[in-house]
Amino acid sequence: MRLVVRAAEVTGAERLIDITAAHVDSCLYHGEASLDFVARLVDGGAQVSVPTTLNVGAVDLLHPDLNRGDPATLDRGRLLMDRYRSLGARPTFTCAPYQVENARPGLGEQVAWGESNAIAFCNSVLGARTNRYGDFLDIAAAITGRVPEAGLHRTDARRATLVFRLADDVPAGLREADALAPVLGLMLGRRAGSEVAVIEGLPHGQSEDRLKAIAAAAASSGSVAMFHVVGSTPEASTLEEATHGIAAPIEEITLAELRATRDALTSAAGQSLTAISLGTPHASLEELERYATLLGGRHVHPGVECLVSTGRDVLAAAEERGVAARLRDAAVELLVDTCSYIAPILRHAGGPVMTDSAKWAYYAPGNIGAEVVFGSTFECIESAVAGRVVRDDGPWNGA
Repeated sequence: MRLVVRAAEVTGAERLIDITAAHVDSCLYHGEASLDFVARLVDGGAQVSVPTTLNVGAVDLLHPDLNRGDPATLDRGRLLMDRYRSLGARPTFTCAPYQVENARPGLGEQVAWGESNAIAFCNSVLGARTNRYGDFLDIAAAITGRVPEAGLHRTDARRATLVFRLADDVPAGLREADALAPVLGLMLGRRAGSEVAVIEGLPHGQSEDRLKAIAAAAASSGSVAMFHVVGSTPEASTLEEATHGIAAPIEEITLAELRATRDALTSAAGQSLTAISLGTPHASLEELERYATLLGGRHVHPGVECLVSTGRDVLAAAEERGVAARLRDAAVELLVDTCSYIAPILRHAGGPVMTDSAKWAYYAPGNIGAEVVFGSTFECIESAVAGRVVRDDGPWNGA
């Protein structure tokens, strides 16, 4: 409670409010301080007081053979994950708790979520309310069931103060393509910083997977905890609703800027390829089904490692539907409980790795030393089968 009260003092909150749920990021091992903190909670008999999901950890507990790296560090990571489970938290171990059954808060619901993409998705796509709760404050909120009434918990802070409008030169085909979302999100983060922005010019009714890609990229390149998309997010049926009727500066996003942002995500040259990494944030059931459909019975090239990350709950649903078996039959490896840009999972991380995730492309070079090739989901699947980089610039050229 001292941590929660101190957070209230720092944010200028006048009171604390109740929360209905929490998502905790502190279960990812970053050193002995992580274990020291949770040990005090466990030794004191602490238990979460609201339904609490857990973010990714350092290891895949269901597929231990996929874990690589220092055995001692892996053991500490497993211990940390187990300690948080003993506090009464649900062992979801996913960065996409919004894909977990009975874990999606409703419109206006007050929660305390950690994990950058989950925070942005929670506020923007679900319309629930959370601030950015970092390590240790997240579990403190889960145990006390209280958070400061500040920031995005308040209606006035959720108003868009910046408008991003797609320029006329952005082709209609690209606006309809999945490939645009991660690139647009990366640009949103860079230009909005920590402001709440609204995007205008996308077709209405964008899918959750596209909005997820925007959220993850924007929270990586900037400090975005909330954004609006006119016609697609619950607090932006119109531009006026997103801005609360208050005029906001308008900035255009041109095709040239989008192309430059996309191209900057690729650090590897040539067509050689050692691995494909999909599922950052964790792939939804719909995305897993799409991967299987795009593969269409073909197999991943024997010289390429194809790794898909997802949540254990989503994997269980994919097993029931036979989707997981179709992917494994195509030589796709399925990873849960962790992510391949934060843990030593990929066998050939030092070579060119292709991804459709702007978040993965943004963090992997620094975290695991990977050379990155960024492409659309279609390009990634075609490249996995061909064993080399395959490009399709059609959507970016108006095709």
